[in-house]
Amino acid sequence: MKRRDFLTLGALGTAALALPSVALGDELVYRPGIVEQELKAGRLVLLDFYAPWCGTCRAQRRVIEALRAENPEYDRRIAFVEVDWDSHRKAEITRKLKIPRRSTLVLLSPEGEVGRVVAETSREAIKGLLDWAVEGS
Repeated sequence: MKRRDFLTLGALGTAALALPSVALGDELVYRPGIVEQELKAGRLVLLDFYAPWCGTCRAQRRVIEALRAENPEYDRRIAFVEVDWDSHRKAEITRKLKIPRRSTLVLLSPEGEVGRVVAETSREAIKGLLDWAVEGS
C-alpha cells in the first residue's frame, strides 16, 4: 500500500468515527432494571441494540425517528431504550434475549418478547414492529 493511500484511508476512518450518531427523541439509556420499570409503568419497551459507529444502526434510527415524528402514539405506548452494543454485548439482557448482533430491535411486553428486527432498515419492517405496540397490544 502506498503511503498516500494509507494516509487517506486513515483520515477517512477517523472522519467516520467522528460522525454523530442519530439520536432518538426521548430515548432512555439502558441500565439494569429499566426494562422492568417501564413495563410496570404500563409501557411496552423497544430495545435498540446499537453501536454509534454502525451504519445499519444509524439507518434504523433515522427510520424510527421519522416514524415517531409521524405518529406520536408510539411515544405514548413505547419506551425507547438504547442499549450500547460496545458496553452491553455480554450483558445479562443480551444473553437472555439471545441478541445476535448490533442493529437488533426487540419489542417487549409484560408477557415477553413480541417481535424483533435484526439488521433490517426497511420502513415497513420497523413500522410493523411499532404498529404492533399501538394496534396489537
